[in-house]
Amino acid sequence: MEIGMKVYFEKETGNVIFNTGERAGSVIPTTREQDFSFYKALAERVAETVGVIELTYRQYAYEFSEAIGYRVNPETKELEFAYLDPNADPGTPVEPVYQKPITDQFSALKERTEANEAAILALLDFGL
Repeated sequence: MEIGMKVYFEKETGNVIFNTGERAGSVIPTTREQDFSFYKALAERVAETVGVIELTYRQYAYEFSEAIGYRVNPETKELEFAYLDPNADPGTPVEPVYQKPITDQFSALKERTEANEAAILALLDFGL
């Protein structure tokens, strides 16, 4: 069995409290209550102030391997990742800029490109 990670976060700020990591093999899913009783970082919190995002196995694997940080957007309750800026000076500290997962951005761009191509083909069919 393969189980995706769970990302527990402060509902108010979006700061990540605990990430369960992914598991595979002879594993069973755990409940929120089990996680709060098992993990010290969660047991120290008031459960009502903590949110959780459950990911599928390997979901956002690229982002987690390439990002320099991640958080949960407190308004949308979605994960956001920060990446190194390839144009930044290596010795200059840079404030992280969080954005939607790259794979989600890529999917949205792909859909828009396909829609644009279909619109262009439709215009060509009308002789424009």
